[in-house]
Amino acid sequence: MALGVGCTARPGRAKDNKTGSWRVFKPKFDSEKCSKCGMCITICPEGCIREEDELPVPDYDYCKGCGLCAEECPSGAVEMQKEEK
Repeated sequence: MALGVGCTARPGRAKDNKTGSWRVFKPKFDSEKCSKCGMCITICPEGCIREEDELPVPDYDYCKGCGLCAEECPSGAVEMQKEEK
């Protein structure tokens, strides 16, 4: 698949865009607060959050730490934490 003019990456193609070591923050999910609405899965531009036993599970190999999942979570179950290197 060819990229459009001016595009350097395709959103929602996590397997094409591995994070590497540059991510600064990563999401931490609180299963007790999670309302299981799936908003974080829907809003993730990298498509790297999957559902497992009705709870969100991020793939940190592909998460860029953008924080959209934390911003859009209606129950406050996602907290962005600075990643220790």
